[in-house]
Amino acid sequence: MSDIKVKITDREGVVHELDAPTDMGMNIMELCKAYELPVEGTCGGMAMCASCQCYVKSDHELPEMGDAEEDMLDQAFYVEDNSRLGCQLHITPDMDGLEIELAPESEV
Repeated sequence: MSDIKVKITDREGVVHELDAPTDMGMNIMELCKAYELPVEGTCGGMAMCASCQCYVKSDHELPEMGDAEEDMLDQAFYVEDNSRLGCQLHITPDMDGLEIELAPESEV
């Protein structure tokens, strides 16, 4: 088993340093839910709701966005240049030290 460290800043500004397994096929949304951080993941990780939107704060090389993720972010609130959907960021060893911040909750 090989874990990496991921720092996630919640919506209150509290930084959480989490152990993230690289051998379970988890994504950032699932990691947040496992640690009971306030990420809904309403669509179950299908890139259809943006409730797991986050801002990538570190300078990691991440996989390019797929069409579904890009389309969803085009419709989401509070989108920044560094926005990604947590459900589309699958945890890999090269993400060690990744720093992200949870985006504000979407308007209703």
